[in-house]
Amino acid sequence: MLGSPDTRHGTLVDVPSGGPSDQPDLQIPDIPAPLGHVGSGPPTYDSEPTALPPADPDDLGDLVADTVLDGASYGTCTLRAVSVRGDSARYRGEPRRDSLLTARFGVGDAALVLVAMATGARATPGAHRAAAEACQWIGRAVGRSHARLAEDIRAARRGDLKSGLHRLTDRSLGKLRASASEQGVAPEEYTASLRCLLLPADPECRTRVFFGVGAGGLFRLRDGEWQDIEPRVADTAGEAVVGFGSLPHETPDGDRLTMDLGITTPPSPYEPAPEPPPRDPFRFRASVARPGDALLLCTSGLAEPLRGEPRLVEHLTSRWSGGDPPGLAAFLADSLVRVKGYADDRTAAAVWEA
Repeated sequence: MLGSPDTRHGTLVDVPSGGPSDQPDLQIPDIPAPLGHVGSGPPTYDSEPTALPPADPDDLGDLVADTVLDGASYGTCTLRAVSVRGDSARYRGEPRRDSLLTARFGVGDAALVLVAMATGARATPGAHRAAAEACQWIGRAVGRSHARLAEDIRAARRGDLKSGLHRLTDRSLGKLRASASEQGVAPEEYTASLRCLLLPADPECRTRVFFGVGAGGLFRLRDGEWQDIEPRVADTAGEAVVGFGSLPHETPDGDRLTMDLGITTPPSPYEPAPEPPPRDPFRFRASVARPGDALLLCTSGLAEPLRGEPRLVEHLTSRWSGGDPPGLAAFLADSLVRVKGYADDRTAAAVWEA
């Protein structure tokens, strides 16, 4: 008990007998403790991993860890990233379908940090491999173009960024479809959603760029309030376009904030080329961060409970507002707060602005 320390094992601050301590009082931050779950009751599944996925002794590189945790600080931002196997997969001994990649390309202020996360198709045997490949392909594409991308971000070339990242994403997912053809499986069985953040290391640049394809969430915690800033998909004349939430429909330079999705896919190197499945629209958002902001990018495993359980939003607000960024262990604990009815993998990357 905090109020009654066992003196046989010493106290938190040793006080010499016979005189007051010259040590300052222990300051306890006014931040609530992590929770195990929120909502109407505890989830059905156990809160800890129970079963490991089956292993092939001749392909141990195919194994996926239950949890991946990473972090860094560049420029004015601090990054925390995590990918955790969901309660359902832990119980059934299935591999984590989510994949996470964090990478820095370049050095000094010219460096560019990429966070990529992907989710493989549900109920398919190679879902975890497809997700990992999607992250690797986009990582290679961004890495080879990082100097130009960093320059476009610093110069606020929104149009160049949109079109360039759209092409890189299309090519990366096209390689995934080619890989499906090579393995002899249907493209819809070997596919993945893909969501990415680009963070320039330049402390003078506070532009944060999101892009990707597929479901998930993009949220911002600003002045103690959460904002859902996921780019919206609107139906116009039967064609899907990507909007930018409450932002104006046109920039002062006349740049329409929509994306033409009619870009053709490079031909498949495999004949006959597979018929591509219907594609999710490309999503893009470039926004300027303010000091004190926290930006959260996540897969559906966390986005859905955030949108469906107000208590989870309230808890993360109290944990992440008005203080220093959490350490890796604290961020992991925050990401693991469970909600009954939501048992999928969770992958999240949060960026705190100094």
